[in-house]
Amino acid sequence: MDLRFIGKDPKSGDHGSPAVWVDGENRDLVIQGWTADGRTLEESAKDVRLPGHESVIKVPRRLIPQLREAIRVAESD
Repeated sequence: MDLRFIGKDPKSGDHGSPAVWVDGENRDLVIQGWTADGRTLEESAKDVRLPGHESVIKVPRRLIPQLREAIRVAESD
């Protein structure tokens, strides 16, 4: 697998943190985030059923610049 690291939560220090990569083979975004709490899962399930092979994650607002960069990379040739 060819993952290109884009960035991580700038406030996380040296700990595990929300982060984003772009898969170099298919241009998918790979996102590490906080596991959603029960209330978030309940609310999101009102719109889209959550199958067993998927997860709901929360990504902090401060990661938006890295997400924009990941989208730019994923959409480039």
